Amino acid sequence: MATNPVHTYIPVEVYLHSSYEPDAEYVDGEIENRPMGEFDHASWQQAIQRWFLQHEREWNVRVRPELRVQVARNRFRVPDVTVLDRNQPIEQIITHAPIAVFEILSPEDSMMRMTQKLGEYAAMGIPHIWVIDPASKQTWRFRQGQLNLSSAFGGPGDLIHFDLTEIEKLLD
Repeated sequence: MATNPVHTYIPVEVYLHSSYEPDAEYVDGEIENRPMGEFDHASWQQAIQRWFLQHEREWNVRVRPELRVQVARNRFRVPDVTVLDRNQPIEQIITHAPIAVFEILSPEDSMMRMTQKLGEYAAMGIPHIWVIDPASKQTWRFRQGQLNLSSAFGGPGDLIHFDLTEIEKLLD
C-alpha cells in the first residue's frame, strides 16, 4: 500500500532567514529542493551571465545567478540566471518583475514542475522566460502559457537582444 509523504509546514520567515546549499525554493509553506547543476548546467549559467555582463551598462541591466525571486505571496523561486532592470531598486529578494529569467535543465528536472514554475514567472509579469537544455542544446521561450523552440530575442533596433548561438560560443 502506498503512503503519502508527510509534508511539514515551514513559515515563510524561517525560509527567508535560512540558507540552503544549493538554495531551495519555497512553495506554499514547503521547501522544494532544486536539482544540483552539473558541469554543462554551470557552463551555460556562466555563459549567459557573461553575455549580459558584456552589455550591462549599455542596456542598463544587472545579471545575477541563483537569486531568490518572490513570484507570489507564498512562493519564492530561484532562477538559474536573472536579468534585472537597473532602474528598479536593489532588493535582497526580488519582488519587482525581472526583465528575464533563464532556467537551465538538469537531468532531475520534471516537465510538470518546470511548467508550473514558468507559469509563476509569467504571472509575476516577467516578459522573457527562457529554458535551456544543455544535453540537446535546445532552447525554448515561454510565452502565453506555451513553450516554443526559439534561439534569439530582439533585433538590431531592440535595446536588449541575444542569440543563444552567440551565448553558446561563450561556453567553457
